[in-house]
Amino acid sequence: MSISIQARPDYSFLFSSLGSGAASVSGSTFLMDYASIKNGSYYKLMKAYYSETGSDEVKSLVNNGTSGQVDAKSLARVQSSTDALKEAADALLEKGSDSVFKKKDITTVDENGVETTRRDYDAESIYKAVDNFVTNYNAVIEAVDDYRGDTVTRRTESMVNATLSNIKLLNKIGITVNEDSTLSLDKDTFMNAEMSTVESLFGENGSYGYRVSAQASLINYSADRDANRANTYTFTGAYSNLYNAGSLFNSYF
Repeated sequence: MSISIQARPDYSFLFSSLGSGAASVSGSTFLMDYASIKNGSYYKLMKAYYSETGSDEVKSLVNNGTSGQVDAKSLARVQSSTDALKEAADALLEKGSDSVFKKKDITTVDENGVETTRRDYDAESIYKAVDNFVTNYNAVIEAVDDYRGDTVTRRTESMVNATLSNIKLLNKIGITVNEDSTLSLDKDTFMNAEMSTVESLFGENGSYGYRVSAQASLINYSADRDANRANTYTFTGAYSNLYNAGSLFNSYF
């Protein structure tokens, strides 16, 4: 007689008897959700709702669908804005023929109509790229201010600190930091600045722009982690379907 024992990597197989639908997802989020219910978070929400002394705020949030609705929308903004900021920062870091800092033949005409061609930076194109960076940087600051998740906030503070550590050079090219940590870009100052300074700030490995790109990735990663573990409950006891994991188990309530 021989005995065959099949190794199991986790406990998810214990719940496969719930049916084929549950079996297909039991290995992903079921144990996490089971733990959430077991540790009392669901009970506390229901108690807060049905208690005679329950706050109107809790009842209002639950009746509107979920206690996590505001965070869900804010979290989505953090995710999309950090994606856009990384894209804007990486555009300034491009090398070779795609580099915005690649010098070109620039033709100017003086007051007498005389044309002069010189090899130089395309300041207008660089300005547009930096302006796009500033716009998306500000969008991240505003999105994180609305969300206020601990890890996401700490990552954003690191990004702001990177900005403050380069404030003198940034001021030289027309970028200032506002009281709310957003940035302002003055075009006149920028167009009169040395483009080599702009390139040193945004176009080199290890530069300020490089650090912001890295921080945007870390903020986005933290937001993704929050989304993956943040299922909430509706007033019927079902899942809110506002986060990535969705409403996989609603049919079982």
